[in-house]
Amino acid sequence: MAILVTGGAGFIGSHTCVELLEHGFEVVVADNYSNSSPAVVGSVQALAGGRITARNVDLHDGAQIDRVVGEHRVDAVIHFAARKSVPESVRIPAEYYRTNVTGTVNLVRAMLAHGVRHLVFSSSCSVYGDQYSEQITELARPVPTNPYARSKLICEQILGDVCGAHPDLSVLALRYFNPVGAHPSGSLGENPAGAPANLMPRIAQAATGRLERVQVFGTDYPTKDGSAVRDYIHVMDVAEAHRIGLEYTRDRSGMRVLNIGTGRGVSVLELIDTFQESCGVLVPYEVMGRRPGDVASLIADPSLADQEWGWRPTRQLPTMCRDAWRFEQRTATCA
Repeated sequence: MAILVTGGAGFIGSHTCVELLEHGFEVVVADNYSNSSPAVVGSVQALAGGRITARNVDLHDGAQIDRVVGEHRVDAVIHFAARKSVPESVRIPAEYYRTNVTGTVNLVRAMLAHGVRHLVFSSSCSVYGDQYSEQITELARPVPTNPYARSKLICEQILGDVCGAHPDLSVLALRYFNPVGAHPSGSLGENPAGAPANLMPRIAQAATGRLERVQVFGTDYPTKDGSAVRDYIHVMDVAEAHRIGLEYTRDRSGMRVLNIGTGRGVSVLELIDTFQESCGVLVPYEVMGRRPGDVASLIADPSLADQEWGWRPTRQLPTMCRDAWRFEQRTATCA
């Protein structure tokens, strides 16, 4: 099968490309490299021992993505390409809706035009909002609290409507929680253009001195230590889930939503402590006020993926920290 991976040079997309190549899929990457680098494609090929066809494509341009889908005889799509920072989405919401929603619509139109009927959509746990303190099931009512989360929910709703109009279409929306870590080789990880917005790479950069300190946004949440709680999952587990999810869509139709997480909540301060203990380093940090759009707790109930696929994540939090640290050390040395 030829799989189109939008945003395939990004953090989760690149690790998923490794997973796909290692399982014999042909991979076509569509990315405009706005938050990544073309060099990542070479790293993926070196790791997986396969070849990727890479196209510089902006999903804002419907004609561009239409040409790519048509020229490469795509069998299925995994759609990662999106803006993904909660605080940035609060500052520039129109850009988030333009990129995330318009880009998804353009992609789906191209799929329909060329007879592509299988899509795995990169959604987010953020759609659930700030109303749950325990594990969240897929039946929980989404109440997103920021433009990024709302853009993801809008995309899900659009995809559901398209499936209703096209009964042969198969769409799987994966609401994964907080992917962290890196490929165990240390040659592939989270390395966005500019300063990282996510917590784990900021922790790693503070440990090497590339960042002066980590900012902890809020210690007055109703959680065990006052800092926000998230469900952290290794990026390689997330990549595996996308590959299995892709195979799951092959003999099904309609829209399906699944959580991808570990079921364990970890606070920001706990993550910093675990990183220090697992990697043997000091991580300086400072406490700041809460950020607009952030929520207190997001923890998955991942049991449905286990029931339907027989799949569950296998990598533990110390492994996530050590893999992220290995990648940061290599990146800092090359910088």
